[in-house]
Amino acid sequence: MPLNNSSINFGMVYIPISYTSLLKNNDIDFHMLDKNSLKRIRYKKVTEDNENKEILNKDIVKGYEYAEDKYVIFDNKDFEKLKTEKDKSITIEKFVDIESIDPIYYDRPYLINTKGAEHAFYLLAKAMENKGKVGIATTVIGQKETLVIIRSKDGHLFLNTLFFYDNLKDIDVLNPQDKFSSAELKMAETLIDNMSGKFNPKDYKDMYKEKLLEAIDKKIRGKKITKPKEEKNKKISNLMDALTESIKATNKKGKKK
Repeated sequence: MPLNNSSINFGMVYIPISYTSLLKNNDIDFHMLDKNSLKRIRYKKVTEDNENKEILNKDIVKGYEYAEDKYVIFDNKDFEKLKTEKDKSITIEKFVDIESIDPIYYDRPYLINTKGAEHAFYLLAKAMENKGKVGIATTVIGQKETLVIIRSKDGHLFLNTLFFYDNLKDIDVLNPQDKFSSAELKMAETLIDNMSGKFNPKDYKDMYKEKLLEAIDKKIRGKKITKPKEEKNKKISNLMDALTESIKATNKKGKKK
């Protein structure tokens, strides 16, 4: 994975860092084929006025259309000239409680490393972890201003990109008008208690991906894909009955555990 070189600045402390994405590409790729010949479908880069001539990557530039069919051209050097040293660094503007950040703003996770400034790096990690705080900063990643948080866990520093407030659509907040009884609320809370536990990411796997890999293997071996039998869920139309049955079922599971 490519490394992004930068620095973390907080107060007058400067820490050179690099960070790399923690995301893995586990997707199963399917190619688009012509159903008759089973040959791969290819896409050619052509201009609007000549669909027969393919354009090479080295001949492609980026342009901004400021009027109809009129463009100004930007190359990588132009984009780099726009970046100040502050843009290239990650300057922590404030420290906040991580609980104050709504998860709706989280985007991509990165792992941060340093070379040559280990003492300051691990000091920052330890101090943040002790205080239970995360650092808020902005930086330019690629050609975009990006809002980020720096957080510490088990002595490691992580960077998470965040969406800006303007990136998210307005959410129509509805005032709760439904009336419910105290008995219904108590039962719903009991059900939540029965189903509560600790989150362990290792408990969750992409089961659809496993079924897809199994189906691919069957196709390779010339076998048919069969639909698995599913246990039908019991449908209960009355809310109180549904809550009662759910509590009974989760009580049994709790006793088994």
